[in-house]
Amino acid sequence: MLWKTLVLLLFYYSAHATVSHRWSRAMLFPAAQRFKRSSAAFLNPVLQNSLEDVVLLYEFLLAELDIDKGQRISIKDEELASLRKAAEFDTICNEIIPKSITEIRRLSSRLSSYPRVLKKEDFERTVLTMVYTAYRAAQSQGHQKDTWAESFVNLYKALKNDLMLSYNKQTS
Repeated sequence: MLWKTLVLLLFYYSAHATVSHRWSRAMLFPAAQRFKRSSAAFLNPVLQNSLEDVVLLYEFLLAELDIDKGQRISIKDEELASLRKAAEFDTICNEIIPKSITEIRRLSSRLSSYPRVLKKEDFERTVLTMVYTAYRAAQSQGHQKDTWAESFVNLYKALKNDLMLSYNKQTS
């Protein structure tokens, strides 16, 4: 009996130790780890690879987004929407970030107990989730508005905590 337990623990430790970092990211955004139907690549785009990309993301958000009844997000400005980065933005907004209040609360809970600084893709996805949550709060009424607003505040606190962790690591 002891031998079987020891083998089981050894197997568990071995499996746990060989899990790549890619799978640890799946805990925050599980949809980012699915395969794209049209190719064998993972559905894991990142928008911010340079300062220009950050400026472009800001332009996407300022250009006014359209969110249809199916909660599909698109950029209203046709010129911006035709850019290559706009396709990645579309994938992140429509395939990766959570849209239901349950999924967003789950993300907030995971973020509140996340032990280290977020990777840039997780940070940007959390910001985009926060933008979506703000939109839903603005469009809702009554109890639903309070629920969306509470989720927005929780995401804000998680991002603030992440920024403070990052700042504290730099000053240490």
